[in-house]
Amino acid sequence: MKLDLKELTGIAVSTAGNIENTVIHGVTKDSRQSSPQSLYIPISGEKFDGHRFLMQAIEQGAVASLWKEGTPLPEGLESSFPLLYVKDTVESLQQMAKLYLRKVKPVVIAVTGSNGKTTTKDLLEAVVSTTFKTHKTQGNYNNHIGLPLTILSMDNDTEVIILEMGMSNFGEISLLSRLSEPDLAIVTNIGESHIEYLGSREGIAKAKLEIRDGLKESGLLIVDGDEPLLQHLSSPNVLKCGYGEDCTVKIVNQDGDEDGFTFELEGENMVYSLPLLGTHNVKNAAYAIAVGHYLNIEDSAVNDGLKNLTLTNMRLEKYRGLNGALLINDAYNASPTSMAAAIEAVKGLPNYKRKAVVLGDMYELGPTEEKMHRGVAEYIDAEITDVIAIGEKGKWIGEEVLKKGKPGPNVSIFNKKEEASDAIRSLLSKDTAVLFKASRGMALETIIKPFIEDVQEAGK
Repeated sequence: MKLDLKELTGIAVSTAGNIENTVIHGVTKDSRQSSPQSLYIPISGEKFDGHRFLMQAIEQGAVASLWKEGTPLPEGLESSFPLLYVKDTVESLQQMAKLYLRKVKPVVIAVTGSNGKTTTKDLLEAVVSTTFKTHKTQGNYNNHIGLPLTILSMDNDTEVIILEMGMSNFGEISLLSRLSEPDLAIVTNIGESHIEYLGSREGIAKAKLEIRDGLKESGLLIVDGDEPLLQHLSSPNVLKCGYGEDCTVKIVNQDGDEDGFTFELEGENMVYSLPLLGTHNVKNAAYAIAVGHYLNIEDSAVNDGLKNLTLTNMRLEKYRGLNGALLINDAYNASPTSMAAAIEAVKGLPNYKRKAVVLGDMYELGPTEEKMHRGVAEYIDAEITDVIAIGEKGKWIGEEVLKKGKPGPNVSIFNKKEEASDAIRSLLSKDTAVLFKASRGMALETIIKPFIEDVQEAGK
């Protein structure tokens, strides 16, 4: 970005220092990182106060700062140093982002959902960047602080910005949507993530649909057309993607193997190719294709984008393991819905005699967490040959699979992930595919590393 500091004076209660002649090339909230020509955003948390680190931020390249009214200035600060005095630095950060969006005027695509947000964001970038200069959320910068920082990190000539919107409670998506005023909004699905705070899947659906609160009047809402909790949505400005008869973007003629899928959309002549595992990712790709159509991107360019997709880490990543085994790292996070989808992806793999799943704890499921873990066993049938259940909660999955009796998979249960290493190693052969899936807190990917023979992704 490039912005004259004087353009931001409207968000300030008052100013100090040399405002007129200061140009900023970015914003930062981290005084430890090199940030040349940046505006420092001091944020106060429960355990720290960013105002204490202004001098350090200046050493790292900050040339101006927001400053909460009434907060003492650090000793040694030059009187000419530009300051924008505000009532609340986080709210002012959000106001800055809104102002910058209106200055750059990109097409804004907002993405939320219980599962698949990040993969859909990556698919959108793959498609849109074939034709437009595109910027997207990096990492997990998808909350009330991360999203405005994402906006303020885009270049001045950005044509499309893709914003991932996360939440754990009511009102959070609404704030992000009103801040960014999207042209297109996508709800990937309704799962169980954060049900601990939202009470039910109905509550989750209500919270996710807050993405409409800032949607432009002429904006387009794209949703999971196979989700009953979204069936009530009906207007010319709503697209439903999926497999059902009521879907306005209907997936047909789907075929797949371990290298991905080919599929079509009803009424089109294009055969799309997607180098990803999991039927659920075909639907995520359909969202990206629908956006491509909205932006008048050529179908051939859309398909090229999908074929050249680069995913964020730990989303059904494939690795060649010891003895030629296929290792599938989907350990970034987990909910019952995403775990079931990942298991189905493994079941759909051809050419593997042994299909194993290493499953761990899922968090933030509330008082019904045991029932939800045990419910995963419903998706584990004779197509899965081995189940390795790990953790205090993950063990419930293994116990429930054992209850189903034979015929069924071999089941091993471990309290700690490190204890499962020998059991995993014993499975590995060229005829074996192994899925690793658990919530982020388990860091399940750490037990995969010793078994990776080829550091490059399998098939690449």
